Amino acid sequence: MKKADEILGEIKEILATKWQTRDGIKVPEPEHVRLGNDAVKLNGTVLYADLEDSTGLVKGYKDWFAAEVYKSYLVAACRIIRNNDGVITAFDGDRVMAVYVGDSKNTNAAKTALQINWVVGQINELIKKEYSTTSFVLKHTVGIDTSDLFVARTGIRNSNDLVWVGRAANYAAKLAAIDDGGYSLFISEQVFNTLSDPTKNGGTPKRCMWQKSYWSDVGITIYKSNWIWKVP
Repeated sequence: MKKADEILGEIKEILATKWQTRDGIKVPEPEHVRLGNDAVKLNGTVLYADLEDSTGLVKGYKDWFAAEVYKSYLVAACRIIRNNDGVITAFDGDRVMAVYVGDSKNTNAAKTALQINWVVGQINELIKKEYSTTSFVLKHTVGIDTSDLFVARTGIRNSNDLVWVGRAANYAAKLAAIDDGGYSLFISEQVFNTLSDPTKNGGTPKRCMWQKSYWSDVGITIYKSNWIWKVP
């Protein structure tokens, strides 16, 4: 059989096969979803944490320094995600994706974002101590949205992963790509509306940590912040 016929045959099978779906209450492992038209449906909150201007970092600094920055940011983000009951689902170069489920999923994701924002400041202090002459300042963005998700397994045998289909996966990634001056954290209105008081209000006197905004690219209300939450 020609290679083209084999590829097109697989595509025809995908398009013709009916989906087998089941409801999920936790983030599935790849091995728990079959490679065929098999999927898990769940309601989840997706977070993307993204290192800003990684292209400038790679072009303007030594490769080993860029690698140290990448590792520092992603290690810290991953630890904070797990500390707040998030499940790391994917890496894409300079960013990490995580999914949260359960009654506190939006609060846990927002707390993660605020704590990552805190740790970025700590990373910058440590970089300055180690490399006193550098002008580099680490910047980042975090995007969060919540929705129903359709989780399928894609790829081929021995080279595959889960694909997350749904608004939250798409919007969270796009929110993490927003460039809006001094703001690093962006969440959808649906996330904001269910936040616990500690993740919504802070300071003395107490005030809302999130500023209402309009995301013109998509045409929805979002909330943005540059507040921090110290990691204990």
